Amino acid sequence: MKIFIHQIINGFALGSVYALLAIGYSMVYGIINLVNFAHGSVYMVSAFIGLFLATRLSLPFTMILIIVMLASAFIGMSIEKIAYKPLRNSPKVALFITAIGMSMVLENGLRVNFLAGPNPWPFPTIIETVNYEIGGVSISNLQILTFAVVVVCTLLLQLFLFKTKTGCAMRVVSYDKDAAALMGINVNKVISITFAIGSGLAGAAGILVGMMYPKIDTLMGVMPGLKAFIAAIMGGIGNVPAAMFSGIFIGFTEAMTKAYVSSRMSDAISFIILIIILIFKPEGLFGKKKIEKV
Repeated sequence: MKIFIHQIINGFALGSVYALLAIGYSMVYGIINLVNFAHGSVYMVSAFIGLFLATRLSLPFTMILIIVMLASAFIGMSIEKIAYKPLRNSPKVALFITAIGMSMVLENGLRVNFLAGPNPWPFPTIIETVNYEIGGVSISNLQILTFAVVVVCTLLLQLFLFKTKTGCAMRVVSYDKDAAALMGINVNKVISITFAIGSGLAGAAGILVGMMYPKIDTLMGVMPGLKAFIAAIMGGIGNVPAAMFSGIFIGFTEAMTKAYVSSRMSDAISFIILIIILIFKPEGLFGKKKIEKV
């Protein structure tokens, strides 16, 4: 039982990271119908930015988190302006290939020796790990912090989407971009803000992963990015709370698979879940069916 509870805790911590990434995927796809495969690479770059801030400038956690989220938001907006905006009216396959290309550019560009290089980097200790014993089960302050950051970010994002004019504009653009433009909404600005928010959340995820699993490398965003995409599809594209819960579920499933089935099967199980959902409920567990006129 203690092992089971411990794996639940590990699953919540890992799933919280997937949740932050999944929210970004869900928001971007909901706005411009683009699977931003560069999202996982932004998460990776943010971890290296945090590494630099912690080792060279010795900043505290709060400052590092804020700076990394802002830097990641800028990177996301830059990617959208440079790579996606010129192709916005192109066939979807062009955007899809461009997204994969941007991911490769970020991953391999950072592998240059004078930047990061191909070898893993140890992540510095920003916050000392403290383990709490509750009923014989150990839980660390980093795991608690990770889950708390996800909950706070999700609540703030929900308030932003439903209580501000910009959030309302984002919801209108996700429903109908042409109608939004006719209403005087600056669609380009809304899309940029969406990329900024999604990438900022990926930045937070990069810092939290570096603290929990203190070793980072230039390919660390590949598999978490794919699993976060699974979570976004599973929850239903455009649904922020659903993306959060789906990300946590994927992390929980992965932890349980490693503990009771096989660590080699943990990745395969996630994709099996995606296939089953696409077969029986392609709109996602919390998504709604859309009727398209032809």
